[in-house]
Amino acid sequence: MGFADEHLIPLVDEGLGNSAYLLDLGDGRALAMDAGRDLRALREAAEQRGLTVAYAADTHLHADFLSGAVQLGHDTGATVLASAAGRRAFAHRALAGGDEVDLGGLTLRALSTPGHTDEHLSFLLLDGGRELGVFTGGSLIVNSAARTDLLGPERTEELARAQYRSLRLLTELPDETAVWPTHGAGSFCSAPPGTGRTSTIGAQRQTNPLLAAPDENAFVDRLIASLGTYPTYFDRLGETNRRGPAVLTAQPVLPVLSARQVQALMADGGYVVDVRPAADYAAGHIPGSLSIPLRDQFATWLGWLLPDTAPLAFVTSEGQDLSEIVWQAYKIGYERLAGRLTGGMDAWLADGNPQATTAFLTADRAVGRPYVDVRQQAEFAAGHVPGAVHLELGSLPAAAGDAPTAPVVACGHGERAMTAASLLERAGHTDIAVLDGGPDDYTAAHGRQLAQGTEGHRS
Repeated sequence: MGFADEHLIPLVDEGLGNSAYLLDLGDGRALAMDAGRDLRALREAAEQRGLTVAYAADTHLHADFLSGAVQLGHDTGATVLASAAGRRAFAHRALAGGDEVDLGGLTLRALSTPGHTDEHLSFLLLDGGRELGVFTGGSLIVNSAARTDLLGPERTEELARAQYRSLRLLTELPDETAVWPTHGAGSFCSAPPGTGRTSTIGAQRQTNPLLAAPDENAFVDRLIASLGTYPTYFDRLGETNRRGPAVLTAQPVLPVLSARQVQALMADGGYVVDVRPAADYAAGHIPGSLSIPLRDQFATWLGWLLPDTAPLAFVTSEGQDLSEIVWQAYKIGYERLAGRLTGGMDAWLADGNPQATTAFLTADRAVGRPYVDVRQQAEFAAGHVPGAVHLELGSLPAAAGDAPTAPVVACGHGERAMTAASLLERAGHTDIAVLDGGPDDYTAAHGRQLAQGTEGHRS
């Protein structure tokens, strides 16, 4: 059993594609690295081991989730460790490259690794003079490096060049040094799909295509070419994390709302988010509501498609985890949660209100309609229905007018497509159908082959 197996507990947020880490320091204390605001899993892991979090470190000002470091400082008295260059507006131990923190037997050394952000630090864990592993945050990640465009297009190349130098610094570490990144598969901070979440320096030297670039210019070209779109809420959270998220002194809850209260909320500019499965939404929903099925990716689409300034009401189905709705919203700074419709759609209809329906079609029935693909560009380019119109889901609030009349909307399985259909309905489109399946199902049903490339891409 190696050091990591015995002392390091990865805590993976599958929806955001990120890993936090809980490091058992061996004396009843622990270090939390890049912990998010939803601390449920971390607290459970600490309690199981009888640990108290003594240190809470952040590698950078996160754009995709609110940090839990301030909360840990409040709850356990943890010392917050973070970059001095981040100018954080709350109590913390400000570190620069080369600074060390004595963890009591182990040492944490800060390495300046800008690129993903200006103030990014990696943290090298040392046992005496032996390098055990390095928490690389959004610098070196498995088979890639994190995106460098979060501070605007005018800074992207400059930060990509900084990222090149940071990765060169990290790859000077011994081959056996473990690599513990924050961003992983599923993250919009540019981790490739299907890769492992941890690695070693030696393995990354051999397999990371960015490290195989022959020079800095080639590295920059490869990294920038890999950048797709990212959720709009990313543009807000870095500053919120710099100021420090509000400390929560009680478990947030989701109050109950009557049908008439939901009506009033919508009339006053609020939004209704229907978190039921796509098929349930299709069968009957509140006109003007937005379908975002409750699953791992719920927070991503909530933050991409809705403002954080308007009150939100939710339509749920029996047995759905209400605390999951709350924590996925809170971890990205969405706190104006007005409540949930008590009694669900039955109560809505019993109050005499109308409902809308959306056709949810299997591939064999989805004929004679323009095909709109709402997946990400990389997914579309890898294989799509010939002649498909490509409009990324994240672009639809602004690009709904580009959708053809009476389309069948599709993604990989149906969840994102139902969200897209609800956006198009809100924009005034009618006669919308959603494909229950994906491009493979459609082409198989219609005797066609998938096309590749970006023909049809509009977003």
